[in-house]
Amino acid sequence: MIATPDFLDALNSVITIPVIPYRNGKVDYPAHRKNIEYLLTSNSLSDNRPRVICIAGTSLIHHVGYADQNRLIEETREVMGNSGILLSAVAPNPVSSAGDLVKKQSNMQRPPDGYLLLPLVGVYSTEGLYEGLMQFGEEHHDSCGARLIYYLRQTRDRDQVIRLIQDSDAFVGVKVGTTEDDVPPMVDRIGDDGIVIWGVGDRSTKAAQLGAKGHTSGISVLFAKAGDKINNAHRAADFDKALEIEQRITPLEEIRFENGRVFNYSAVVEAMIMSGFTDIDPGEGGPFNPRVSSEVAERVRAAIEGILDLH
Repeated sequence: MIATPDFLDALNSVITIPVIPYRNGKVDYPAHRKNIEYLLTSNSLSDNRPRVICIAGTSLIHHVGYADQNRLIEETREVMGNSGILLSAVAPNPVSSAGDLVKKQSNMQRPPDGYLLLPLVGVYSTEGLYEGLMQFGEEHHDSCGARLIYYLRQTRDRDQVIRLIQDSDAFVGVKVGTTEDDVPPMVDRIGDDGIVIWGVGDRSTKAAQLGAKGHTSGISVLFAKAGDKINNAHRAADFDKALEIEQRITPLEEIRFENGRVFNYSAVVEAMIMSGFTDIDPGEGGPFNPRVSSEVAERVRAAIEGILDLH
């Protein structure tokens, strides 16, 4: 397994999150393999850096059973081999089942290099979040060497997540899914204890200027060059160049994140279908995420017209 310092450096990149393709109500594994192959072969990151792939399904992982999650990791591993960095998204509800999933995947032939722990849901206090995740992290770091990144979605949890990363050997970073305002205090207080990753799409330059390292991308499965070029520019501190690319993809990102991210998954699927590219396969819509309406589809069509060169 890659050493933790090298792992954190590798995460200072575009962390690609491909859709999980479905057909006839089931995960389409050949389509998934095709999408992973596209991400690996369409790597334009600077300095020959490895591709980072996170199996989270563009938020669809919440609707995927554990057997399918494990097979998705296995199928991804078979395509990746020993190349690239692999992250597995895990929902911590219920926490005991999440622990079983981490243990199972940690014992695979090529285990994930790290785990993205999705936001805790249900009723909990901030102190309870810290205590519960500390216990979870210690157990699975000690038993299977798990390295965890917490996905922050509520600013109220920020201080406890900072404390968690400071105190825990298991938690090595945070994905910030709130606003840019949360980036500076996290960067300042976490320091060298972990990594602060921007988690609200490729429009990430403001967060990078505030100290975030790396960002997650749900559109890289279609527009791999976009996220790669943005991250290359961030690492070179060429923020004007990064903003130029961001402006081009903003119409699509605005559709994805509007109204509480209602089209986060389905707009990407629609864009993949409309693109006509044959080296990727979006499936036909997933659980609770059918194809978008004709009105939204036209907006998607207009959004991707001038950016197909970023494929």
